[in-house]
Amino acid sequence: MSTPLIVVIVIVGLIIFSGVKILYEYERGVIFRLGRLSGTKGPGFKWIIPGIDKMIKISLRVITMDVPPQDVITKDNVSLKVNAVVYFKVVEPEKAIIQVENYLYATSQLAQTTLRSVLGQVELDDLLAEREKLNLKLQDVLDRQTDAWGIKVTLVEVKYVDLPQDMQRAMARQAEAERERRAKVIAAEGEFQASTKLSEASDILSKNPMALQLRYLQTMLAMSSEKSSTIILPLPIEILTPFIEKYKRDSSS
Repeated sequence: MSTPLIVVIVIVGLIIFSGVKILYEYERGVIFRLGRLSGTKGPGFKWIIPGIDKMIKISLRVITMDVPPQDVITKDNVSLKVNAVVYFKVVEPEKAIIQVENYLYATSQLAQTTLRSVLGQVELDDLLAEREKLNLKLQDVLDRQTDAWGIKVTLVEVKYVDLPQDMQRAMARQAEAERERRAKVIAAEGEFQASTKLSEASDILSKNPMALQLRYLQTMLAMSSEKSSTIILPLPIEILTPFIEKYKRDSSS
């Protein structure tokens, strides 16, 4: 076999081998033939015509994109920094290639502008308290805008809200004042309940003198259990009744 023939065979073999493509299960290959869209290839062994066909591989796995911190001015004019994370995936590879030049960069820029726009329409308290609701709203807005690019946004999470130092101190003072208010309300409710029970107990004891005597005895028993040199002897109220009545008669005469 002559040398030129060997060279031709090698060149032809290299050309054929250059058209061999392997696609993983999570990949799809968008084929362009002479510049025109030819179709999309699935996973496995594929062969394209070298020099005529061009394959662009697209991953169908979920992509995690970190949105850099954005300067946001809330509805109540509070300036803060907010960052987020976006989870999305390509569901239509042909659109992701044809409809947008770089779908990763375009999605990143759109996420940044959407984050500033949506969070700028809410107040600070809503941003801190209704995080889940805002995440769903951000996801809905991004998903609708990226649908034309063949991209499905599956989840958006606001990661961190960086508040100014003066706002952090003001919120700390507000939280402390709220805790003090709750403590005072609880103490007042306790005093009210205690006074109500004491009033009911006094009414019961006033209607039954023997109950009052039993209460005296219980008090003596409780005091005798303690180490004390003081002895208290309760005086029945009935003994003082004649003296009280005599005093009233003398005072009226």
